[in-house]
Amino acid sequence: MDKMLYVSMTGASQNAAAMRAHANNLANVSTSGFRRDLEQSRSMQVFGDSFPSRVYAMSERPGTDFTPGPLVETGRDLDVAVQGNGWIAVQAPDGSEAYERTASMQVDALGILRTGNGTPVLGDGGPVAVPPASKIEIGEDGTLSIRAEGQAASVIAVVDRLRLVNPDQTQMEKGLDGMIHMKAGQPAPEADASVRVVSGFVEGSNVSAVEEMTSILALSRQFELHIKMMRTAEEDASAMGDILKFN
Repeated sequence: MDKMLYVSMTGASQNAAAMRAHANNLANVSTSGFRRDLEQSRSMQVFGDSFPSRVYAMSERPGTDFTPGPLVETGRDLDVAVQGNGWIAVQAPDGSEAYERTASMQVDALGILRTGNGTPVLGDGGPVAVPPASKIEIGEDGTLSIRAEGQAASVIAVVDRLRLVNPDQTQMEKGLDGMIHMKAGQPAPEADASVRVVSGFVEGSNVSAVEEMTSILALSRQFELHIKMMRTAEEDASAMGDILKFN
C-alpha cells in the first residue's frame, strides 16, 4: 500500500510540474524568438539509508527545441531575424555572451544598440555604439550603416557589424534567465561570415498552441488518475485496519 501511495503521490506532484512547463510554452506562443522547452517523465529509484525498494516519478526538461519559428514582416529597419542557421550575439545581464535568433532593436540615450528587453547587442569589438543618425540600415551580413544627421542621402557610413555566430546547437542550452548560452565549459564561438540576417522581419515563437494544449489536457487526466490511486490506497489501508481489529 505504501508503495502505491508513494508512486501516485510523486506522480501527481511531477504531473503538476510538467503542466507548468507546457503552460509556460503556451504563454509564450506569441513571444518573438521564443524556443519551446521540451519535457519528459521517467521513473527514478530512491536511494538512501534503506534498501532501494522504492521508485518515484520524475519530470525533467531534457533540452530546448531549437526549430526555427516563422518570419513575421514588420517593415521596421531595426527589426532583424536570422535566415537559416545562426545566432545574434548579445550581452547577458551577468556580462557573459548570450544568443538570440531575432531582435527588435533600439538605440538608447547613450547610443548603445539594445534588444527590445534592453540587452546590449554585440559587434566586432563589444556592444554596438551608434552615433547620432537620421537613418540606420542593417545589411544581410550584419553590417550596420548609418546616414549621419545633416548628411545627404547618398552619404552612408559603416559603423559596426553585428556579431553573428553559428555554433553546434548540441553545445547550447537555455539558461535560467531565459536566454540561450553555450553549455558550461564550452568556449564562445567565432564569428561566422556565412550567417545571414534579414531586416524588417522578426522570427516568431516555435510553440504550437494545439500541441501544448493537447499535452496539458493529457497531463491533467494523468493527474486525476494519480489522485484516484491515492484515494484507493487510503481506502485499502482503512479496510486493512478494520480487518486487523477483529484479530
